[in-house]
Amino acid sequence: MRHPDAYPYRITREDLRIPVADGLELYARSWRPVTDEPVPALLEYLPCRLTDWTAPRDAERHPWYAGHGYASVRVDIRGHGNSDGLPGEEYDARELADGLAVIEWLAARPWCNGRVGMFGIGWGGTSALQLAALAPEPLRAVVAVCATDDRYDNDARYLGGSVLGEDLHAWSAALLALAARPPDPKYVGDAWRRRWLARLASLEPYSHPWLAHQSRDPYWRRGSVGEDYGAIKAAVLAVGGWADPHRDTVLRLVEHLTAPVRGLIGPWSHQYPDRGLPPGPAIGFLQETLRWWDQWLRDQDTGIMAEPKLRSWMNESVPPATCYTERPGRWIGEDQWPSDDVREIHYGLADTLRTAGTPEGERFVPVRSPQHTGIDAGRYRPFGNAADLPPDQRAEDGRSVCFDTAPLAERLEILGRPSVRLRLRCPGTRGQVAARLCDVAPDGAATLVTHGVLNLTARHGRERVVPWEPGSVEEVVVELSGIAHAFPPGHRIRLALSSAYWPRVWPQPEAAGFEVDPGPSTLMLPVRHLAADVGRAPITFAEPEQATALQVHRTSEPEPRPERLVVLDVAAGEWRLEVDPNYGGSRSYPDGLVCTEQALQTYRIREDDPLSAATRAAWTIRLERPDDGWDVTVQTRSEIGCDAEAFTARSHLTAWEGGSVIFERDWEHRIPRTAG
Repeated sequence: MRHPDAYPYRITREDLRIPVADGLELYARSWRPVTDEPVPALLEYLPCRLTDWTAPRDAERHPWYAGHGYASVRVDIRGHGNSDGLPGEEYDARELADGLAVIEWLAARPWCNGRVGMFGIGWGGTSALQLAALAPEPLRAVVAVCATDDRYDNDARYLGGSVLGEDLHAWSAALLALAARPPDPKYVGDAWRRRWLARLASLEPYSHPWLAHQSRDPYWRRGSVGEDYGAIKAAVLAVGGWADPHRDTVLRLVEHLTAPVRGLIGPWSHQYPDRGLPPGPAIGFLQETLRWWDQWLRDQDTGIMAEPKLRSWMNESVPPATCYTERPGRWIGEDQWPSDDVREIHYGLADTLRTAGTPEGERFVPVRSPQHTGIDAGRYRPFGNAADLPPDQRAEDGRSVCFDTAPLAERLEILGRPSVRLRLRCPGTRGQVAARLCDVAPDGAATLVTHGVLNLTARHGRERVVPWEPGSVEEVVVELSGIAHAFPPGHRIRLALSSAYWPRVWPQPEAAGFEVDPGPSTLMLPVRHLAADVGRAPITFAEPEQATALQVHRTSEPEPRPERLVVLDVAAGEWRLEVDPNYGGSRSYPDGLVCTEQALQTYRIREDDPLSAATRAAWTIRLERPDDGWDVTVQTRSEIGCDAEAFTARSHLTAWEGGSVIFERDWEHRIPRTAG
């Protein structure tokens, strides 16, 4: 980490209020270089409270950019943090209109040269892509990290047409609690309480609209930049991690954007690649993005466009573990994507891959999995915690039907999206297929490489629901998430098929499973040529740099509890997964704020009953300034259950000022199961 005195520019920091529509102002913080020359502006725009929640992360990068000659600005969206207005739906029209206004406002500042870049991770990265698709003239470049181009099928809502059990609920519950936090009187004055009450009264759980749109209808197409890649004119650096679910967006952006684009996928989880959280290695990401900004905002040839179009980390085979400090592997580059060095190789399930236990002469293999299959899938969106990644898959394989290759005679590397073509027969009108690709070591240990899910009613497209004709036979294709992985000699490739995958996806009401005909069924792997790197210059990155860390201190530690705990009630046959997302404890900020957060997510299901699936999330957030006597608490509880016809979503919110309840509300919605 370099000290700010070593930067080319000294830095000044200022808190701003940026005017937008309806006479409202958004709260912003800027870091600017001390210079008389106008400079480009960089914008990070998201709802996550710049004065506390993202303050440690913001302090690592915004001052660094300012020290290298950029005005770096962090803005809270409308209705969040200390910004005016009421919270809306994720990526709604008001949010995007405000974002355009902020871009124009920044470009018009006397300290700005009229050129703007946007960057962000998750929500912030997706907002940057969406605003780039609206093509405001000042916006010349974007760095989108762990973002999505498809809000329906590559975000935290649906997977293969199935409702995400874990992340749809967990993210909705988190957003309800986070949106319920009040403005901070230190920054907005005495109006904080009035604004907070208005904010609380306006809230609706995000799960309601998400569950109400179970197919890829106009609700999801709005804001999905994959609907028209040509609309993006700004240069895009798309960044992801093989441990993050949004990595397929990087592959699609690199393939389809007509604007200048480069892709970068490391071994990382849902984090900025310089932060050093597992799995590593971390890279000098700020230096790499500076090359991008200088190229497009200063017209300097930094050499970044001479880099391969896609740079990615080739994961080496490792024993299964829920955390890797550093994932063994190497950097590889593809000058175009799809790459001429990657070929689709087919493995027939009846010939190349084989399964044991099928009676002689039986054509169709039955797949009817216990409903808790998927309990070892790991966290949908890992953040670098100790229990995020999938453990050994042998227990899951025992609940699935598995097809294995013979031990490999030579090394095999894959890069891209595997898929499976299956000839199926189903006894019911609804069902789903979960397909897992595993690396099986000689000792039998099975490491999950990647996976995919298909809701069978979405087999003809995510936009429509087509029930299966009971007893009929059809071919379907299950796409797996993209991956780079090297299978060593002596290891086996395993394809595991199951009819359930809870809590990754919500179970279908009918538990009859399906039957697969191995004869015409095929696993298709994107195999990279082993000599593809011959003659190429090695791909390297600088060591990570960051600005001086914000002095945030833990004032107390939460009561120790497992991050992921699996409990089996043997008599009832009920499995319970408890997840601590690791937000616990109290933190003291330099401005005097003390923030305490606790959260717990619970997922239940009986192994023989898909209608027993249920989720629950509880959040407690306390904000206080002991020296000023300000003390507020928000508690939320969210639950989702189901029957054959509908989901039932219940939520409860309570807000305290001091020891007095000032707001309380319950919600209960019954939402028909149209597809999920």
